[in-house]
Amino acid sequence: MKLIKFAMALLIVALVFTLLIVAQDLLLPIVIAIAIWYLINLLASGFARIRIGDFAIPRVLCFAASLFTFVFGISSLVQFVGGSLNDLGDVVGTYEANLRALWNRLPYSEYLPVEGFLQAVSERLDLSAIFTSIAVSFTSIARDSLLILIYVMFLLFEQGNFNRKLSALVGDQQQEKRLLRIMAQIKADVQKYLSIKFLVSALTGTLSYALLRALNIDFAEIWGLLIFLLNFIPTIGSIIATVFPSLMALAQSNDDFGLFFTVLFGISALQVLIGNILEPRITGKSLNLSPVVILFNLALWGAIWGVPGMFLCVPLLIITTIVLSHFPKTRPIAILLSSDGQLNVSDE
Repeated sequence: MKLIKFAMALLIVALVFTLLIVAQDLLLPIVIAIAIWYLINLLASGFARIRIGDFAIPRVLCFAASLFTFVFGISSLVQFVGGSLNDLGDVVGTYEANLRALWNRLPYSEYLPVEGFLQAVSERLDLSAIFTSIAVSFTSIARDSLLILIYVMFLLFEQGNFNRKLSALVGDQQQEKRLLRIMAQIKADVQKYLSIKFLVSALTGTLSYALLRALNIDFAEIWGLLIFLLNFIPTIGSIIATVFPSLMALAQSNDDFGLFFTVLFGISALQVLIGNILEPRITGKSLNLSPVVILFNLALWGAIWGVPGMFLCVPLLIITTIVLSHFPKTRPIAILLSSDGQLNVSDE
């Protein structure tokens, strides 16, 4: 009997992941809309905490300011990236000449395939290719942007009736309280993760930009922005954010490898100090997620939904762990997902 139940559970899991892959075009816009709706609410809550004496900003104005800030930030980001890509074509020839001169000074360079080297490095240094690759991953998002906007607007309009609908749907007051506790814990943990990650990523991006600007690295602003964004992707994002600016330094300098190693070790030091020392001290053990599980989750959601899945993997893991921990039959799975096996189950 237990074997049958286990087989059924595996079948259900397989069906769920098959559905996530097959119905990606339908589900991903909904998930992104929910994420945007949550961020708008999070920002609106921040505006609501602003007080001037006894005056508090009205709720409607908080949401209006939050929505305006979000739209303005996205549009500014798109314009900034587009302008940076337009400037790239002016310096590609200089980078190739620098790489060729650097290669010719290497020992036995006459016996090495310089053209293959230049092609390999230039492909990895092509900012246009980097952002085009990211843009391709978000093609479906851009294509469904109007649909996502409609979802977000309906979520904002309907959120005032959510508790009443939940009460009517559940019917049992005890079950309703239990669900509300689960949702409150999800909201608190996801909000803490996003707030800390935003501050840590912003600090890493800003200090990296300052370092690159001090070393006169081209496109320092775009690299600072990219480092900020990539730090939301666990582990892999930090590695990519370190390698690409270092390769830019290699292409920019025609003297030696000094600038390359300065950028490589400088940004690596910032990533280690902030990501491995400062961030764990700020976060503590509140999220309680296993690092191995986070890496596996990153690979899983990256395979299912690409780059958007990589950005969403940790919030989705937080939600999954909290939900599983509140039901006795699934609690062992939540224990496996946790870092120390200790779960914060508030309804027992």
